[in-house]
Amino acid sequence: MLVRWCYWAVGIPLVTGAFWWGSPGVTALALVVGVVATAEFGGLMGLSRPDRAVLATAVSGVVLTSWLAPGHEVRAVAVGALAVAAVPLLSGDATHGLRRLGAGLLGLVWLSVLAALAPLGATALALFIAVSVGDIVAYFAGRRLGGPRLSPLSPAKRWSGTLCGAAAALGVLTALSALSLPMAVAVAVGAPAGDLLESMIKRGAQVKDSARWLAGSGGLLDRIDSLLLALAVLLLLR
Repeated sequence: MLVRWCYWAVGIPLVTGAFWWGSPGVTALALVVGVVATAEFGGLMGLSRPDRAVLATAVSGVVLTSWLAPGHEVRAVAVGALAVAAVPLLSGDATHGLRRLGAGLLGLVWLSVLAALAPLGATALALFIAVSVGDIVAYFAGRRLGGPRLSPLSPAKRWSGTLCGAAAALGVLTALSALSLPMAVAVAVGAPAGDLLESMIKRGAQVKDSARWLAGSGGLLDRIDSLLLALAVLLLLR
C-alpha cells in the first residue's frame, strides 16, 4: 500500500504539470498513456503485435486530431476503426479474426476518450483528481466497512466503499469549484463502471492485473480504468 501511495504522490504532480503546460503537455501525456494502455490492453486480449501496433497508432491519431484538428475526432475514430479491421482481414484469419476485430474496436473506443483531456483542460484535471481521491477512499472504506459486494465481476469491492468513494469525489469537485450534474454523474457512476469494465476484461483473461511493471499497482490501465469511463460519461452529458 505504501508503494501505491508513492505512485499517486508522483503521478498527480506529473499530471498537474502537464496540464499547466497547456494543450501540448496534455496531448503528450495522453499519447504516452494511450500507447502504454494499448500495450496492456493488447496483452489482456491476446492481440498480436501487428494488432497492437495498429491499435496504438489509431488511438494516437485520435489524440493528435483533438489537438491539431478539433472537431474531426469522429472521422479519426472511423479511420482508426478501418485500420484496426484491416489487420485481421488482410491476414485472412478465419479462426480468430472476429475476436481480434471485436477486441480492437473495443480498445479503440475505450482508449480514444483520452483525446478529451486536452479540450477539457482544467475540467479534465479536476475530474482526474476527484476520481483518484474517490478510488483511494473507496478502497479503504470498502475494506473497513464491508457489506454487500458491488458486483460478481469484482468480489473485493463493496457498495459501502463505492458510496464513500463517490461522496469523497463529489467533495473534491465542490472544493475545486468544478461540481456540475455531468461531473457528478461521471464520478459517481462512470468511475465505478469503468473499474468494473476492466475487471470484466481481466476476468476473461484470467489475470489479476493488466500488467506488473508498477510494483504494488499492477499496470497503468489498472490506474486509469475509472477515469476512462468517467471521461466518456462526461463527454456524453456535456
